Amino acid sequence: MPKSRIRKKADYTPPPAKQAQAIKLTTSAWVAPVMLAMFLIGLAWIVVFYVTDGSLPVDSLDNWNIVVGFGFIAAGFAVSTQWK
Repeated sequence: MPKSRIRKKADYTPPPAKQAQAIKLTTSAWVAPVMLAMFLIGLAWIVVFYVTDGSLPVDSLDNWNIVVGFGFIAAGFAVSTQWK
């Protein structure tokens, strides 16, 4: 009986390596100053409210001045998401 032929398979060759591409991380020039300004305005708003016993910055808002201050701080965090 004749011996069966052995089929030679090519060894595994991995796919060619991909070249690493540089990622451009560009931040607009306005992001950092606006973010810091929002943080500082919010902090100053709350501090002024407490130091003046609620008569400033806006007397008619009463305790809602705290919400306005935290709103500025939250806006600062929202702007910070654009920073790369």
